[in-house]
Amino acid sequence: MDVELLIGNEMGTRAFLPAVEEGIEWQTDRRGAPGKLTFKVLTDDVLDFSEGSAVRLRVDGDEIFYGFVFKQSRDKDRLINVTAYDQLRYLKNKDTIVYENKTASQLINMVAADYALRVGEVEDSRFVIGSRVEENTSLFEMIENALDQTLTNTGELYVFYDDFGKLTLRHMSRMYVGRPGAYLMIDEETGENYDYTTSIDEGTYNKIKLTYDNEKTGYRDVYIAQDTGNINRWGVLQHFDTLNEGENGQAKADALLKLYNKKTRSLKITNAMGDNRVRAGSLVMVCLGLGDMKLNHFMLVESCKHIYRQGEHWMDLTLRGGEIVG
Repeated sequence: MDVELLIGNEMGTRAFLPAVEEGIEWQTDRRGAPGKLTFKVLTDDVLDFSEGSAVRLRVDGDEIFYGFVFKQSRDKDRLINVTAYDQLRYLKNKDTIVYENKTASQLINMVAADYALRVGEVEDSRFVIGSRVEENTSLFEMIENALDQTLTNTGELYVFYDDFGKLTLRHMSRMYVGRPGAYLMIDEETGENYDYTTSIDEGTYNKIKLTYDNEKTGYRDVYIAQDTGNINRWGVLQHFDTLNEGENGQAKADALLKLYNKKTRSLKITNAMGDNRVRAGSLVMVCLGLGDMKLNHFMLVESCKHIYRQGEHWMDLTLRGGEIVG
């Protein structure tokens, strides 16, 4: 395994190949957090970097991480503990934005332009949000709200992430790891340990009720979608929300029922064999025997931690399947 870690100096005019101790960890999460790289380097008279310095990681030629140093700490052994984040970190900035008739994709491009962030492939999310006021809200939350609006109105999930220094948005259908006949598979041989949970306790609803205060008619419009079969099985599990102007109430209720009317399934896997293609938002094939049942379908990676250490590469994964929720 060929690991190349480069750190730039404060002015960005030089780059260093530091002596890395105890391995490198790369963490990604599907929602609300930037990509994170942590490592320890041995200080010497040549190494010169500071907060804000650029960090690049390539493994076996694959471009893994591009970000910036945000934190460093030192100990008596002359080791520097470094934490770097990709540019999603800058989406923690708060602002107030009012926008009309924009898709989530257009919002991402607008935010990127305002904050001088680099943009890569931003797929057209198509669903147009009529109007929205985001007051004293993080840029992360603004974008997630727009993607949630897209998901709950259309059932279409888009994955937002930083791809080696460029903001990227892709439809979930493009996030499979591998290709037909050669998908990455997680099974008993590739994972050391796992914890699989099914639940209807959170994120499961078999009745959707949406309301809209119609100023034109003076009445409250009510839209309901429900599954009587699952209501008989689980009891009433209701999701209630109000609608914004311009939303199609019944279409949204139907989309939400399709989204949430099922058990949630989560799987945590530790020390799986590493694959550089896997990140939060990826879809991986999981084939595990769980005693009384067999798991054999694609699951969505909610969080992924890669560990590169002493020529070995492992992953810790948190996955979801059986439903796709925001």
